[in-house]
Formats: sequence, structure tokens, C-alpha cells
Amino acid sequence: MFKETILDKMLFSVKKLIPKSVFNFFQPYYHFLLAYIGAVYYGFPSRSMKVIGVTGTKGKSTVVFMVSRILASDGSKVAAIGSLGFKIGEKEWPNTLKMTMPGRFRMQKFLYEAKRAGCKYVVLEVTSEGIKQKRHVGINFDCAVFINLHREHIESHGSFENYYGAKQELFLRTKNIHVINADDEHVKLFGDFPSRQKIFYGLKKGDLVADKINLSSEGVSFELYGTFFSTHLAGEFNVMNFLAALAVGVMYGFDLPGMKPILESIKSIPGRMEFLQREPFNVVIDYAHTPESLEKVYQTLRFLIKKEENNPQSAISNKLICVLGAAGGGRDKWKRPEFGKIAAKYCDEIILTDEDPYDEIPEEIIDEIFSGISSSLKFKSLKVYKVLDRKEAIKKAISIAQAGDTVIITGKGSETSMAISGNKKIPWSDKKIVEEIIFG
Repeated sequence: MFKETILDKMLFSVKKLIPKSVFNFFQPYYHFLLAYIGAVYYGFPSRSMKVIGVTGTKGKSTVVFMVSRILASDGSKVAAIGSLGFKIGEKEWPNTLKMTMPGRFRMQKFLYEAKRAGCKYVVLEVTSEGIKQKRHVGINFDCAVFINLHREHIESHGSFENYYGAKQELFLRTKNIHVINADDEHVKLFGDFPSRQKIFYGLKKGDLVADKINLSSEGVSFELYGTFFSTHLAGEFNVMNFLAALAVGVMYGFDLPGMKPILESIKSIPGRMEFLQREPFNVVIDYAHTPESLEKVYQTLRFLIKKEENNPQSAISNKLICVLGAAGGGRDKWKRPEFGKIAAKYCDEIILTDEDPYDEIPEEIIDEIFSGISSSLKFKSLKVYKVLDRKEAIKKAISIAQAGDTVIITGKGSETSMAISGNKKIPWSDKKIVEEIIFG
């Protein structure tokens, strides 16, 4: 649906003719105009549907996936957009754009197609970059969901204040329903905007508070107002994702017992703590691309490893073998040494590799991550490898894994391409590479 159009080529050519300083000044007006013209051209299709916007630093894709399942459970047609892909009713296709929110006329065209298909709901990942580029203009949001806030995209936005200010725009424009994570330290930045209906969720406080939480390698379980949920997704952070989705469901008239089988039927989220193999050793892929999300993933796996170590029948080896890199293109360079520090804290063996180098020198990206590792007190006891070729890095990790170990590959998740120099994208899938290495 989102192939490059003549309009795309024309706009790209015009942009090249305009001095960068001039374009940067007029850029907000340029993006606003394109978005508004798109909405007018397609007849403001979002006005005919209930549009739910999910924003936050991490977990958006998972929440969008869960909410889509809940809303479709009564037979309603649902459309969704996010980094996991695109969905209109039963039709699904991958997101190959390297952007979570489609720009220019693409968003409005998608909404128009969703309307034509008879969709009642649309669930959108709403990013700060998308809002900055006015991709939300012309969309009539019925519900805004805030899941969390951490430092991200600072180079792009100029400051943390600008970053969260972009996300606040969603709540300024959404007047009906607000769903808020009450546990987040920045809750007041989003929870104080006026709305007709508001619901808070959390592990500590809120209208929906999970109780009796149990974590295992098979998933998380918890209780919510007498309804017990036993799920297949691991990690305490997924309890928060479930709560966000349940809160949205409640606001649209779904009850907890009715949502229970829907969420319990989700075996995995593509590229999000996705276990590709469990015996004789675990192989997991995850999209983690912020220090906070990387630490949550490593913490969860370390916790599960520790539980296994306390099991008298557990395997002898219980190492955490970590494959990681960092995005190039000048994106959030401050994160690279932080990734290294976090990896040094939790991993037993570390393999540094390419992620999306863009036009940066891959070796330099890896060296910046390594600087964080080498500053750790654990450095001398760690085994660290630098393997630029991501396929070879994954192969290396799997080759050194023994029974009981866990191989965790982060940064790409379910992405289907890798951005390299020369503004090129090559087909890529961590999952396919793992399956090829293990199963041949």
C-alpha cells in the first residue's frame, strides 16, 4: 500500500533544491500542510471510526497488538498501525518504512482504506517524531494512552522537554478518553489534561491495580479484581502492558472476564521477548533500543535464570549471552556507552555487532558501546567479542551456548530491513537468521 509515489519523488526533489536552513524554518508548516491536505483529500476518514492513540517510550507496539485483539473480540473490524506492521481487518502486512507513523498522505490513505473496509476501531502507535512532523494532524482521536516516558530522541527534539511536549500534543487533542500509567514518575505531565473519561492503571496505584503477580519463563500471571490472568508473555513490564490494554478495553465496554481468554491466547508478540527456542538453551529476540528497555529485558532473563539455578534439576550452565548493537545515523549517541554498562552488569558473554549503521562507521558505533563495557568493574571477568556481520554474531552466540544458557539478541526485534550506508535498506530478519542457523 505504501509504495513510493510520484508525489514522494517530487517532494524529495524540491527539498534538495531548498537550502537546509530555509527548509528547517518552514518544516513544521510544510508537514502540517501536507497532513491537512491529505485529510481533506480523503474526507477526514478518522471521524467515522474510534481512533485510539498509544504513546510512550517503550511498549507501544505490544499495547497496540493487545488492544487490537481485545477490540476485535466482539466481531468488530479493527485497523492498526505500528512498528510491528499494518492491519485492516483480517489483512496484515509488514512495516518496511523504517517509520512507525506513515507520513505525507499515507496515514490518511490508510485511514480511508480502514473506513472503506468497515473498521469500527483504529489503534495507532503515536511517536514523538510523528507528532513533530505533524502526522497526527487531521486525525480525530477518541482515546489517548500514556504508557511510560524515558529519555529518547534528544538529538532530534533538542531537549527532553521538547520530546515529552510532542507526546503531550496527543492528550491536548484528545478530549474523550485518557488512559494513564499511574506508576510512571512523569504521570503528572499527562494525567492532568482534561478529558471526559479518565482511567489510571499500575502495579502500585490507580483504578486498575494488578495483584498476586508471579513471574516465570512460561509467562506472567496476575489477578485483577477477582479475575486471574495466566499469560504466555514473560517480564513484569508485560504486566504493565496488559494493564494498559485492559484499561482501554474497560473504557470501551469490555469486562475483565471477557478479556481474559483474549489476552491468555497471545502466545508471543513478534520481536518482543520472543522465545524462538527453549531447549536445550533459550534463544530470545527483542526490539529493546533504549537503556531502560534493554535493562528490563536483561533483568527479566537474569531473574528467570536465577530461578532455574535454584531448581535442583536445572542444567549446569546458566549463562546469559548477549548480542547487541546500536542504531547509527547520529541517533541518540549517548545511549551507546549506556548499553555497554547495562550489558556488562547483566551478561556473561557479550557479542557487539551491527544494528542499523546508516552512514556511520560501524566500528565506531561498536567502540562507543565497548567504552561502557570497559568502564565496568566486571570487565575483566567478561568475554566480549566484536563481530560486525550481524549474522556471524548471531551464529557465534548460538555456537557458544550450552544447555541451560540463554542467548538474547536485541535491537531489531521483528524488523524486516537493516539501514546501511548510501541511504540503502537491505532485507533482514533476526528470527529468520536464528531459524536458519538452528534448523538449517
